[in-house]
Amino acid sequence: MCATTKMLQSCIPFPLDDAQLMDVVEKAKDWAIMHGAAMRSKQDFNPDALQFAPFILTPSSFPRKEFQKAVDLQPLLNELIHAVAHDSQFLLSTLSSTEKVDDFTRSLITIYRAVLSEGIAQTVTLALLRSDYLPNFSDAIKQVEINTIASSFGGISTIMTPMHSYILTELGEQNKLVNLPENNALSGLCDAMVEAWKLQARPSAAILFIVEDVTYNICDQRFHEFYIRKTYPHVAVIRRTLTQISQTGKLGTGKELLIDGTEASVVYFRAGYEPGHYYGQAEWDARLLIERSLAIKCPSIQYHLAGTKKVQQALAKPNVLRRFVGDETKIEAIRDIFTGLYSLDQDEGGDEAVALALADPERFVLKPQREGGGNNVYGEDIPAALKAMSRDERSAWILMERIFPPLSTGYMIRPNGPSPPPLVKLVSELGIFGTIIGSKDTVLYNKQVGHMLRTKLSTSNEGGVAAGSGALDSPYLID
Repeated sequence: MCATTKMLQSCIPFPLDDAQLMDVVEKAKDWAIMHGAAMRSKQDFNPDALQFAPFILTPSSFPRKEFQKAVDLQPLLNELIHAVAHDSQFLLSTLSSTEKVDDFTRSLITIYRAVLSEGIAQTVTLALLRSDYLPNFSDAIKQVEINTIASSFGGISTIMTPMHSYILTELGEQNKLVNLPENNALSGLCDAMVEAWKLQARPSAAILFIVEDVTYNICDQRFHEFYIRKTYPHVAVIRRTLTQISQTGKLGTGKELLIDGTEASVVYFRAGYEPGHYYGQAEWDARLLIERSLAIKCPSIQYHLAGTKKVQQALAKPNVLRRFVGDETKIEAIRDIFTGLYSLDQDEGGDEAVALALADPERFVLKPQREGGGNNVYGEDIPAALKAMSRDERSAWILMERIFPPLSTGYMIRPNGPSPPPLVKLVSELGIFGTIIGSKDTVLYNKQVGHMLRTKLSTSNEGGVAAGSGALDSPYLID
């Protein structure tokens, strides 16, 4: 961490005495299990058993002004990514060097080129986005990334605020509840799916969730499904893996997507974002089948490509935003959240970026074209990683200036963790959820719908909850 790192004021005075701490931790664990803030264990998998998801005992402090900035900016970011996703020339040229050296990106682009040449069957797209931020040492938020596929934890994050409200009340800190912002991420994300379903005007069609063979983050997924079934009981939801779709999926005479005879008019990908979800050609064929169909995809193949790190890096280049955003005030608002992003392509700029990273690796993070967490290379590990790559191979990565956020203090509660838990220093990453529906030239629906907070130990580089290194949290807003 940066030597100038500052500490944020805690929500409540710490430390708690051991008796009070043990009492409230026991209650909090049970509250989490009983309300679905839970996951299946990767270490001891049992489809019939859940354990609580790692969480921070009390909400972590986050600058109120920056939280509101992120909320207000989301509809604009939705529009930006929507425009990027519908600019095939920009996507293909930006990803051309990556396509040559990264098998996964190449496979996605192969599907994109196929549907472009055939003519895209469904021009309406649905995106459920999440823009992730860290505050830097001056508290100003900087964007870590924007997720365009399988943007998770909208479900569980929605119940973190009531969970923290319960915990603070048990600790006699009810006066703090006013600083916990309302979070309706689950309903906002699901309502957008149903809006897309309504646009199709096919009342017997279902919403299809694409899922992994084994789902550890089952509660977060099922919250979406169960919300739709409760709020819109006339809308069916079905779950299938890419492998199952390769076996039972087909296109109807009008290019409708049929799964075991049931039409799916909206497809929501909770899998398909990493190479491990594609065992062979069958799964890629299933992805192409979906893309060729009349179903509204979340995301479409072009939206998936628009979320790659290479595209994020290209958008940070001087003047590139003007291609997609006409208003200078909006351009400045977006540019303000960008941190330094550098191409590692085989050119003078790429060589200069490598020299920067080798000269001062602690200032940087190496990022590949991957979602799912656990893939980045940090600090002192960067030189060896770069030296092990050919000039071709490094085109599959980007270099990002590292953000040094302020720290907070709290208790991280993990299954089978120490008892009592120690008081630790933490770093929190804010995610803002957005939804947008539209075609190339028309936006039909555009909303900011909620947030999540993931918190990790200040000594940890990665912070993914599903990946096993972070914990669920909610923001306590401070001035």
